Amino acid sequence: MTSPAGPPEPAPEERTVSRAELRARSGARGQATRARRVPSLRSLPRPSVSLPSLGTAGTGAGGSVLPPAARARVDRLAGRVVVRAGELRERTRPAWTPVLATARWVAPLGWAVLALGVVGWVVGVRTGWTELLMLAAACLVLWLACLLLALGRTRVRITTELEPVRVSVGEPATGRVTVENVSKRPMLPVVVELPVGVSAARFTLPTLAAGKEHEELFVVPTHRRGVIPVGPASTVQGDPLGLVRRTEQWTDVTDLYVHPRTVSLEPLGAGLLRDLEGETTQDLSMSDLAFHALREYQPGDDRRYIHWRSSAKAGRLLVRQFLDTRRSHLCLVVDADPEHYEGGEDEVETAISAAASLARRSILDDKDTTVVCRGEKASRTTASLTLDAFARVTLGPCDPYAQCGEALALAPDTSIAVLVTGPRRPFIEAQRALDRFELEVTKVVLTIDAMQETGVRHIGGVVRLNIRRIQDLRAVLASGALT
Repeated sequence: MTSPAGPPEPAPEERTVSRAELRARSGARGQATRARRVPSLRSLPRPSVSLPSLGTAGTGAGGSVLPPAARARVDRLAGRVVVRAGELRERTRPAWTPVLATARWVAPLGWAVLALGVVGWVVGVRTGWTELLMLAAACLVLWLACLLLALGRTRVRITTELEPVRVSVGEPATGRVTVENVSKRPMLPVVVELPVGVSAARFTLPTLAAGKEHEELFVVPTHRRGVIPVGPASTVQGDPLGLVRRTEQWTDVTDLYVHPRTVSLEPLGAGLLRDLEGETTQDLSMSDLAFHALREYQPGDDRRYIHWRSSAKAGRLLVRQFLDTRRSHLCLVVDADPEHYEGGEDEVETAISAAASLARRSILDDKDTTVVCRGEKASRTTASLTLDAFARVTLGPCDPYAQCGEALALAPDTSIAVLVTGPRRPFIEAQRALDRFELEVTKVVLTIDAMQETGVRHIGGVVRLNIRRIQDLRAVLASGALT
């Protein structure tokens, strides 16, 4: 079956295309294709690079640079290197130790002169500057001459003596330095230095023949409380200009204890001792030595204390009753903070002197004594060692509550507790600190205040004393505040 014939389709128009047009069309198609295939720079993803830490060995992914086995080998290698370096240092010690010791002789001025000489010589040689060469040569010759003056061995025996080694503030303290030439030939003049506290005493010894001695005396200033180190004595060899300085130590350090100033006091416990065991109190006890009275037997009482003769007369059981006794134990706590005193450091020194006077009197009365003052402690010891503790005290912030706790740990059997402080310390803080002791303990707050009258007051179970100066302590104690 044939389809009906339609109108004929128009034939495509034929036209001639030049070679230039073909090149242009092919270039445009290539650019379009590259534009479709190449994304824009803005759409490119930025790679994130994370550097692992060399110092930490992570347990997760990327946490450790080296595997455990390699890291262990590296650690062993590092340990071997350290050991080898230590061995090399020890082996070469005889070679570099004398050089290092000699280098320590040279003072900073000596190194400056040496540097000037070396630099001047190098610059003078290169530039041909004759004057600079002469200056450099003078510096080098001077440095070598000073070094030669420090060479040589000094053979001496030096002894230092202090008499006495414990003094009070203001008392004279003298010392003696003895130098003996132990060599077989005469000794040239030498300088001996003896540090005394923050200063130093210098002695220029004359020429000493073999086996001869020379003695020098010195005075130690004792105008302030403290511990003054004396020594070590050393000989100094060098030049007068101070370019090279060689010192050799011959003695150890001797401590001079400057105790706080104290005043003599009357015995603190006059008339209070009842027996050899201690002082009687008002507390009743069922087993002690101070007999008080008889009372009727109660269930639970120890039958050893039944007084059978009195029980037979009375027709009922009677037992002995005693007064509790306690050996007197004075506990002193000192507030050494200048911020809580009106007079600053001067009143703190007065407070330390007052506490030292009380401690000294208590020890002379053959009573147990405990002292706590800003880190320094002394308990049940001699008067000299107790005053040594006061001499070592340095001023600074204090916590009386903590100090009373330390004192209670040292002396749980305290019978009298004294807190020495300033007027700027609130009384409630002082009372709270003393409350750490037991109720039957006599509690005293001693304040140092030059603006208030000297006197005694009783406030809330605490005896408050005030003195202006150390001499007032004898008057306030006459009132019986510590009994």
